[in-house]
Amino acid sequence: MTHDFRPTNPPTSKGPAMKKNSDPTDKAPVPIRDSERARLQSVADKRAARADGPPMQLEMKGDNLSVTFSHADPATANVLMMADLGTCDPHFMTFVQQQIATHGSHKRKIDPTASNFLLSVVRGVQPKDELEAMLAVQMGAIHQATMMLARRLNHVDTIAQQDAAERALNKLARTYATQMEALKRYRTGGQQKVTVEHVTVNAGGQAIVGAVAHGGRGSNGK
Repeated sequence: MTHDFRPTNPPTSKGPAMKKNSDPTDKAPVPIRDSERARLQSVADKRAARADGPPMQLEMKGDNLSVTFSHADPATANVLMMADLGTCDPHFMTFVQQQIATHGSHKRKIDPTASNFLLSVVRGVQPKDELEAMLAVQMGAIHQATMMLARRLNHVDTIAQQDAAERALNKLARTYATQMEALKRYRTGGQQKVTVEHVTVNAGGQAIVGAVAHGGRGSNGK
């Protein structure tokens, strides 16, 4: 006697079972809107114009923290790092690089993400010299501390913990704002030019615009 065994869902079947098990990535591409395409292009243009250096790679070798860069040529990576810090001094670059690397480390525990975030802040500021680079490093560190205190404030258990976290958070937030103002003043030379004008409309409708000088004498000497 011959038995005819037929599988429930043969491989050649084109029924519902095959559709259910199809590759989930085999889908039509999602169309990109014009507004999204413009934003994507703006990010690509900004990234191309920045030409930042490579990210840091951290590794513990014994008791020492080794800092390298994801670049085929270490010498080129070091020069790019100096460009990111606005310096031509390799000693300055080495020391600030160590500060940034150790900021994301605690004892033998390392956090390359935190260190590369701090480096990204410096690159975003685009320091023109060593002073701006040091201020940018501090700004990134203050921001990280601010967010840590904000997270702690959301998980307090007592009024005392809430008050302590709130005071520290406010101090850090004010410090960051002060750093922003310091950077602005340093880049502008600490000078602000304010021009005040008045508009005089004559009887015939003609407007005369002139500068107003505060604290000076008038035309009659009074």
